[in-house]
Amino acid sequence: MTNKIRTAVMTTLAAACFLVTPIISNAYTVKSGDSLWKIGKQNGVSVLELQNINNRSNSIIYPGENLIIPQSISASDKQLMAQLVHAEAKGEPYAGKVAVATVLLNRVDHKDFPNSVAGVIYETYNNGAHYAFSPVKNGAINQTADNDSIRAVNEAIAFRGQGQGSIYFYNPNTAVNKWITNRQVTIKIGNHVFAK
Repeated sequence: MTNKIRTAVMTTLAAACFLVTPIISNAYTVKSGDSLWKIGKQNGVSVLELQNINNRSNSIIYPGENLIIPQSISASDKQLMAQLVHAEAKGEPYAGKVAVATVLLNRVDHKDFPNSVAGVIYETYNNGAHYAFSPVKNGAINQTADNDSIRAVNEAIAFRGQGQGSIYFYNPNTAVNKWITNRQVTIKIGNHVFAK
């Protein structure tokens, strides 16, 4: 093999490793009693992401096998999500908190919204005159999240990509913009209506 070919092969391999490395955060050895759902919640990744990166068409796993764990949402993004869930869904059932967190993730994945957690949460309209979420405007997002809100965010992350595709939620008793009532309702939980 000539030096030129060897250099080209080594450069290609190095580039391939560079492209793959940021996606994989670590490996995991399956233990007895594990499920993709449990592993996803523990590592802050969705079941669908686990299936995709490990080339799985189902959720069957066996103790002793090794799984690749994809890169998860950052700790700071999880904290920000939990603070918004706490502010938006205080007093709502736990399922409603999970649904609010799911809306945030669905917006990140949706073409009509910013593609980051912070971008979605701090999104403004009409040249910054209106906020997507009232707790950002009134400062309630700066409150410390409770344990249920933190758990709800982790559950929503593990649930990511599944569900009914809600990208909006509102309280019909307090909503001031009536355009939202024309959106397709996906589910009602507590005082919130979820829609897409």
